[in-house]
This record gives sequence, C-alpha cells and structure tokens, in this order.
Amino acid sequence: MTTALVTGANRGIGLSLVRALVLRGHDVIGTYRSSPGELARIVGVRTERVDVADRASVLALASRLEGVSLDLLINNAGVLSRQSLDELDEDEIRTQFEVNAMGPLRVTAALVPLLAKGARVGIVTSRMGSVADNTSGSHYGYRMSKAAVNIAGVSLACDLREQGISVALLHPGYVRTEMTGGRGLWGPDEAAAGLLARLDETTLENTGRFVHADGTPLPW
Repeated sequence: MTTALVTGANRGIGLSLVRALVLRGHDVIGTYRSSPGELARIVGVRTERVDVADRASVLALASRLEGVSLDLLINNAGVLSRQSLDELDEDEIRTQFEVNAMGPLRVTAALVPLLAKGARVGIVTSRMGSVADNTSGSHYGYRMSKAAVNIAGVSLACDLREQGISVALLHPGYVRTEMTGGRGLWGPDEAAAGLLARLDETTLENTGRFVHADGTPLPW
C-alpha cells in the first residue's frame, strides 16, 4: 500500500486530495497549520500539525514521521494576498514567499530521507507564477512567490532524479475555494482529480514539467 502526505489538507483542494487518496486505498497523512477541521473526521487519516513557514516546525514533523516511507508528497499549503501597486504590504509579500515558495522547498528537503525510490513530489503552484502568461499584472506577492517555487521545483527535479524521485509543478485551475472567495470554474474535487491524474503521469522522463490539472502544458 502506498503512503501519501498532503500539506494544507484541512480545507479546499487539500481536503479533496486527501479524500480522493483515501478512496484509492492509500495510507494518507494530512497536515494543517492551526485546526484540522473536517480533516479530523476522515477515518484512517493521520493528521499532523505543521507550519510550513517555520523551519523548526517542519523539522519536528520530519522527526515524528521517522520510519515512514512516502510514495507521494503533495505540497499544497498556500496563501494568497491580493495587492495592487499602490497597496503594497511588504510583510504580506514576505509571508507569501515563506509559505508559497520556501514552504514546498523546506518540506521537501526535510522529507527527502523518507521518500521511497520512485516517489513523486507534487507542488501545487499557479499559472499566476508564469512570466509569459502574465497579462494582467497586480498580485505581486502571489505571482512572485509562485514564480519562485516554479524554479525551485525544476531544481528539485534535477537534484532528486538520481534517487528515482520525480517532480511535477501543478496548476489546479481556477477553483472554487475559500482562497478565491468561492469563485472559479472547477470544484475542489474536480481539481483534485485532475492533479492526481497529472501526478500519475509523472515520470523521470517528464520530471520538472509545469502543467495545468487538465493536462495542458503551461509556459514559464
């Protein structure tokens, strides 16, 4: 039986990912930052509290998971702050970098010793981190942090290849969640299904790709 870990698993896409993985028969570890919420009510899921923006918290998680072999790691935790040029808040921009960019790198680096040969790492990023696709501006902290995690993901794909570990950079689409104020084109369950389908396709041959949950390749 495979074991999967999902960060930011207490709501939205993360919660849907956990539910889908349980239905697939996986052992699932779901993490949350402050409250597990509905995650705690899913039978058989191991819940772990971690703040992906805090190195000590991430290292403590790795210590608690010692002896676990992970086949799938999905870095899903993220934050969004909408900012225009005349409303810049540098602290909020830094927070988005710590969670959206450093978080997946921090978690993956700490859990590498637990990743099985042939494991897959998914980073839930956004096409808003695409330089070529940016035609509307604004959202400075979010765009910058997602662009940063994209290049981090490509580096991870290079560095983990020799261990047989592949990496996918995944855009979930415009999803109806709390982060989007309930607006969007997809429900979280649809997005989760698409993300898992793309992870199923991820191999050492296509590691490091940036792709929409519907399978469309995205520009950098």
